[in-house]
Amino acid sequence: MFIQTEETPNPHTLKFLPGQDVSADEPRDFPTPEDAENSLLARELFRVDGVTRVFAGADYVSVTKDPAVEWIHMKPAVLGTIMDVIQSERPLFSREESGGHTEYTGEAAGVVREIKEIIDTRVRPAVAQDGGDITFHDYDEASGTVRLTMRGACAGCPSSTATLKQGIENLLKHYVPEVSSVEAVL
Repeated sequence: MFIQTEETPNPHTLKFLPGQDVSADEPRDFPTPEDAENSLLARELFRVDGVTRVFAGADYVSVTKDPAVEWIHMKPAVLGTIMDVIQSERPLFSREESGGHTEYTGEAAGVVREIKEIIDTRVRPAVAQDGGDITFHDYDEASGTVRLTMRGACAGCPSSTATLKQGIENLLKHYVPEVSSVEAVL
């Protein structure tokens, strides 16, 4: 098995491409070792010294490291762990994550539907190329504020604020006039 690596805009995150599906049904984010309880892949990666976050995309794994640790020291261990877990042919994830979602009604439901469609069709594919993901969190109808969750390489990336404000906010304001601002959920 050959695993390619790609740099991301986040200097502390590398994207690992094993050449096969990782989480084809839905991206999964593991910001802490505790969040990795239901993922063999994430649990094993958190055992590598310096790993601080794991994100599984459709055909890649983004791994974020502690800034005090250099990639040259931990990259071989991360590559070995990904290879071992995938070659074990055991399920990478033991159960689906389920989260509650706010139900929107009336005009807000239409606005939220438009926002989600733009995020899913224009934003998520672009940030997935950089090893991250951005998902809809909620919409405040009174203020016109959209809150988004930054995952994978996007979480903690120095350029994510610029992407959020100059890119995504402008895109949403253009196509959905009810949107007045976009914020990241921490």
